[in-house]
Amino acid sequence: YIKWVEFNVTYEAMNQAYQFDVDTYGEAVHLKWVELLAYLGAKYGGDFTSYQASDMEQLAEKLLAEETTMEEATKDMQYYAYYRQAYGAVLDGMVGEYKIERPAGGEESNDTGTTEWKAYYGLKAFNPIAKTFPYTDYDDFGVSRSYGYRRNHLGHDMMGQVGTPVIAVESGYVSMLGWNQYGGWRIGINSFDGKRYYYYAHLRQNRPYAEGLKEGDVVQAGDVIGYIGRTGYSSEENVNNIDEYHLHFGLQLIFDESQREGNNEIWVNGYQLVRFLSQNRSEVKRNDDTKEWTRKYKIKDPAAESYIKSQTEGKK
Repeated sequence: YIKWVEFNVTYEAMNQAYQFDVDTYGEAVHLKWVELLAYLGAKYGGDFTSYQASDMEQLAEKLLAEETTMEEATKDMQYYAYYRQAYGAVLDGMVGEYKIERPAGGEESNDTGTTEWKAYYGLKAFNPIAKTFPYTDYDDFGVSRSYGYRRNHLGHDMMGQVGTPVIAVESGYVSMLGWNQYGGWRIGINSFDGKRYYYYAHLRQNRPYAEGLKEGDVVQAGDVIGYIGRTGYSSEENVNNIDEYHLHFGLQLIFDESQREGNNEIWVNGYQLVRFLSQNRSEVKRNDDTKEWTRKYKIKDPAAESYIKSQTEGKK
């Protein structure tokens, strides 16, 4: 199994591959975005500072003209299989078929708020910060941290206002929820395929989580799961010892259970991924009585429905 991954794919490359994927869905030749990115990964040796849009365009043109297949185009690439598996571990759950509520009569409709379910193929993962809420960020993966012991920052910080709703990037199940002296109040969510572990930390003091959220719950991509705060850097629970309100967003890859905890953990840089996901931000609404935020439009993710069904059948 894979022991190490550096995810250096740029926003521009992800966006280009994604557009090819969506534009060719249902056509005779469907270009799959992870395969296109893995091809470039093998071509560049994983270094996307060499990325040129024309490299992907040339491959796409040959595939669409049926002059070659992905198997033929990559047969002499020694590391294509590695990049397909590595990049797939990051991205495989983010694009596909799904259904989501939309205003009846169209997006510009001024009706009474009624909605209808519509089916789509495309990006079904969301930015970690709810729509309309401001945030700032930069590439801070790997920078030094000194609290407790000297270490590298294995996540992506998104600075925002206290109480800003934090969003589940991908559908999954809550595997960890509680206090840690480094991350403060935090949430851990596993993807259903077991390859991705999403870590959301430094959540709000006193009311860190979405109302009723608990370990074992299934969450859908786009759900509100918690709120930005600055808790952590304390062995005492519920303490604000972080200087600035922000969300620490971490993404861990798991190819083998031995990598889940300890010295073999694989954390990848989420900066470019968050940039890519900014095109899909979950719209939320506030309950003035409870002061809780929830998503405005529900989603039906086949991955979540399949997982729930398997869990139900397993209990019979």
